[in-house]
Amino acid sequence: MVTTFFRLIKYGLQNFLRNGWLSVATLVVMTLALSSFLFLMIFRFTTGAVLTTLEDKIDISVYFKTSAPEDEILRLKKSLEDLSDVKKVNYISRADALDDFKNKHKNDAAGQALNELKDNPFSASLNVKAKDSEKYAIIASYLENEGFKQIIEKVTYAQNQLVIERMNSIINTVNKSGFALALIFAITAILVAFNTIWLAMYSNREEIGIMRLVGASNTFIRGPFVVEGVVYGLLAAFLSLILAIPVVLTANPWVQKVVPDISLRSYFVSNFFGLAGYQILFGILLGSVSSFIAIRRYLKV
Repeated sequence: MVTTFFRLIKYGLQNFLRNGWLSVATLVVMTLALSSFLFLMIFRFTTGAVLTTLEDKIDISVYFKTSAPEDEILRLKKSLEDLSDVKKVNYISRADALDDFKNKHKNDAAGQALNELKDNPFSASLNVKAKDSEKYAIIASYLENEGFKQIIEKVTYAQNQLVIERMNSIINTVNKSGFALALIFAITAILVAFNTIWLAMYSNREEIGIMRLVGASNTFIRGPFVVEGVVYGLLAAFLSLILAIPVVLTANPWVQKVVPDISLRSYFVSNFFGLAGYQILFGILLGSVSSFIAIRRYLKV
């Protein structure tokens, strides 16, 4: 069995080297297919990071009446934190709001005018962030409870609702588009690999006929072509990673100009082995499965 195994590998490598330009063409097509998947993963990371950054800037602000007791405000804060849809709640007291305004306007007329007032005109507030942008409507509905109306002056969900809904639409569109693109690339890669590997086998049809005449088993005939497909997949995986390096380095400064918090270079470096593993695994599966199906269906082995 060991001898047979090494023979299959030997014949598979021979087929790969012997096919010349056909091997090069097959390798180029599979490299492009695997590169498409790799860039799709990088694209999904980029869009996901952008959406996360935008999502972090959205929240619901709850402003309280100046007469609202602080213990009741803190009680509401605790009840919000207990909700499963709430990620974080920040409390800003009246004194904190006043100090923040003074720091921002200490050198202009608004800050000087505020110093003339004896009472603090600012109200306490809560900034509420949801775990999912689609949950803000549920949180806003919770804040409409009759028991809270005595202390709540205003909830900013109505002003932010359009932004939140647009954000949800963008997130859903990106997720659906990413899945659709992945499916299209998968089907394209399978069809292309299937046909190009079939051409390689078709060029060796006379040799396959001779092998059948001398009594070679189906496994022995099929094996070298499966090995050849694995070789295509491995080389295409490595080439797609090499091609991605200059693309990532070139695109990184442009992406950071738009979203400074995102670094494609850091993502690619820190996830290189994971991305390489996915590329190699998919390349092997793509090449071997396409070879197996093609020789079984079209050469009638």
